[in-house]
Amino acid sequence: MAPIRVALIGLSSNAATSWASAAHLPYLLTARGREKYQIVAVCNSSLENARKAIATYNLPETVKAYGDSVELAKDPNVDLVVCATRVDVHYGNVKPALEAGKDVLCEWPLAHDSKHARELANLAEAKGVKTIVGTQGRLAPISDKLREVIQSGKIGKVLSVEARAFGGLNGRDTAPASLSYFFDRKIGGNVFVIGFGHLFDTLQSIVGEMSNLQGHLHLQRPTINLRGPPSNEIVGTTNSNMPDLIFAHGTLAESPTTQKDAPVHIRTRVGQPWPGEPPLVVRINGEKGELRLTLWGGMSMAFAYEWPAKPSVIEVHDYTTDQVEEVPWEWEEWQNELGNQAKNIGKLYEAYARGEGYPTFEDAAQRHEQLDKLLVEFAEKYE
Repeated sequence: MAPIRVALIGLSSNAATSWASAAHLPYLLTARGREKYQIVAVCNSSLENARKAIATYNLPETVKAYGDSVELAKDPNVDLVVCATRVDVHYGNVKPALEAGKDVLCEWPLAHDSKHARELANLAEAKGVKTIVGTQGRLAPISDKLREVIQSGKIGKVLSVEARAFGGLNGRDTAPASLSYFFDRKIGGNVFVIGFGHLFDTLQSIVGEMSNLQGHLHLQRPTINLRGPPSNEIVGTTNSNMPDLIFAHGTLAESPTTQKDAPVHIRTRVGQPWPGEPPLVVRINGEKGELRLTLWGGMSMAFAYEWPAKPSVIEVHDYTTDQVEEVPWEWEEWQNELGNQAKNIGKLYEAYARGEGYPTFEDAAQRHEQLDKLLVEFAEKYE
């Protein structure tokens, strides 16, 4: 079968946050990725920047450069458009591709607000195209293993779920100056939607969809110090209108693996945890036992980066024997060839090439709408 022809939007040669080059490009350039995909175009904010990116990453001379996503959408030699830009330009870059009838992979968040996310999801459905959204935590092997244990009945029906997370940024009250937009809610890319949002999505993909949602969101540090290169010293401040302490509650529907109205409680706080404590602990309490995930590499399974000295661990406490057993999990062999940021993104590409098992724009729109429900009171207070 001929490789899927890919156009990358946002493969910058000098971006402060180079997610496209760190998370998307590595898989596409592996032997495994090349069997399934061929990069045929790069689109950036200008034609010159697109050409620079092609040269920087030593892409073939046949790769076309574009400085406009509308022009890119007209290219008949593109099968899949990948959007890995800052979130506030997702909508403008993705919509032309959908209107042209092309499949699209867009990073999470899908759009800067739920209204535009829903519009993109509806447009994709109307056009009959395939869509993928970058909520890659769903496909992480650690998430698969948690589902497997629950489905096996080893802990019985799920009675409750608790998650406690820290992170989203490396500092409690500081951030790189290049990320100052993280604290402006209208931009759409922030710790709540990205950091908390990834955990919120992945957890529901494991234990089931939450209903009866309630949120208690707080802004503890309204002024953020900004650090600038090259000295990493404080170069200014910015005001935040984003929550940095998040409590989210909901319940699960009854199912063969879940008790009716099983409560889910998620707590996240921006910044580092207590020294020596992990950024994420998830406990899934069941009738027969309890599952515990201790994750050291980040605040979400989407970013389950490996720290050799502190591997992420899944354990089961068997209530009958009172014994604790570690449940082994591992990356697939091909994932071990990739950097941490690319491992789970690679799974998205694998799923799309296979034709099944990937999150869609419809999934993303529903998550955006859930997050808005949690944000209502906070948004009214900090308009």
